[in-house]
Amino acid sequence: MSSPTVPVVIVGAGPAGLTAATLLAQYGIESLVLERWEGVYPQPRAVHLDGEIRRILERLGIGDEFDAISRPALGLRLADPDHHVMAQFDRDPAGGRNGFPEANLFDQPELEDILRTNLSLYPAATLRGSSEVTAVTEGIGCVRVDFNDRVTGRAESVRTEYVLGCDGANSLVRAAIGGRMQDLQFEQRWLVVDIATTADLGHWEGVYQVCDPSRAATYMRIGKTRYRWEFRLHPHETASEYGDLARLRPLLEPWLDAAAFQRLELVRVAEYTFRAQLADRWRSGRVFLLGDAAHLTPPFIGQGMGAGMRDAANLSWKLAGVLRGELPDSVLDTYEAERKPHARAMIRLAKLTGLTMTEGGELGNRLRNLIAPRLRWVPGLTRMVTSGESPALHRSSLVTAPRIRRGLAGRLVPNSRLADARRVDDVIAGRYAVIASVEPSPGERVVVEQRGGVVLRAEPDSELCRWLRRSRAVAVLVRPDGTVQSGGESVSALCAAAPRFAPSERRARAS
Repeated sequence: MSSPTVPVVIVGAGPAGLTAATLLAQYGIESLVLERWEGVYPQPRAVHLDGEIRRILERLGIGDEFDAISRPALGLRLADPDHHVMAQFDRDPAGGRNGFPEANLFDQPELEDILRTNLSLYPAATLRGSSEVTAVTEGIGCVRVDFNDRVTGRAESVRTEYVLGCDGANSLVRAAIGGRMQDLQFEQRWLVVDIATTADLGHWEGVYQVCDPSRAATYMRIGKTRYRWEFRLHPHETASEYGDLARLRPLLEPWLDAAAFQRLELVRVAEYTFRAQLADRWRSGRVFLLGDAAHLTPPFIGQGMGAGMRDAANLSWKLAGVLRGELPDSVLDTYEAERKPHARAMIRLAKLTGLTMTEGGELGNRLRNLIAPRLRWVPGLTRMVTSGESPALHRSSLVTAPRIRRGLAGRLVPNSRLADARRVDDVIAGRYAVIASVEPSPGERVVVEQRGGVVLRAEPDSELCRWLRRSRAVAVLVRPDGTVQSGGESVSALCAAAPRFAPSERRARAS
């Protein structure tokens, strides 16, 4: 193969691919995004993202646009088969440790349209629709990507240094690197119903989960006039049996009065098979898997789309550092080492949640009625459900911590307000940062700033300072993705450990 013509080729223009392309462009890295379809897929799919993913959207520069199309959910209600509330977990719509609401409901096509429009503002990124990738071939020092132009029928190819496979559950890129999906033993068939109506349904604006082995269901309001219901299908049922509102009426009646039902518009009804799967390998040489190409999760904790965007946030800055010559190639080994265990943990949590809510027969119903109302008394459970903090990343060369007392390494730094009203993420801005509860010396600041980083003092009695003290850390070294790389008592040592890494361009630039 001859030399590469573009640094990165991204296969797939879903949320994971668009996020990766935007973050790379912010670091000045050129990419070509190849997408089979010409425009945004118009049907609703994902409808939820958490506070961590909302932080990524802010980093992309589309936070305000997303807020305009989304609704903060007030929390989660667990209901019995008769729709009586057994337990309720409230979330503050004003936001928590991530600085934004911890449950956000939206319409995926609207989000993807915003992501595409934002990406077009970066000259470093090129999005080509109607481009179907047919082969990915690794060579010496580069990768060849073959694709067909679906408009002209012409076969084309491009050489690149790295390929990011963001091409979904039936990933061609995964097949090209010999990857296989490992079954994590979960499969359920559900009916997904999207409705539009101007009627006021009068329900609490959080997520309802009806815990019923005979007909488990989920309900949520995802927009000003948009609503979603999900119903578990019986073994003999198919989506074709519920193709219009008349046939859906028995399922929807518990939620609607007669007047409201007359004002419904059926947007979509579809059958989904919820699965738990994890790719056995996420990388081969210069080719990486992200999003559904690497993992599939049941939707019970709303983490499917967000997991792919976490992949992009984890890998993009590392790839940029390698391509710019600032970081060694070995940092790319940390992508799978960090993200795969995290994805597995979230899949297991989603699987456990789904089984707890939907299985067990009549005995399960009795146990849920007994236990669910008492869950709020379990120490730490409510905070775990509502805090918005996902598990820490596993140890790697970029997550360093003692084995006995791990501390803050691998955790996302809180996005709290500072004295000047900025948030922590606004200060870090895609750079390395040292955050200290004591005043760093001028020399320590110079060391970090000369390498492109920033030093931040956690003011006494601030949320950030309390966060440090709870883990008995004087200071932490924070990576460009907001993850704590290491912590300790020596500010000087952490400043010395900060690598040279240029900051990103936070604002998109029109070409």
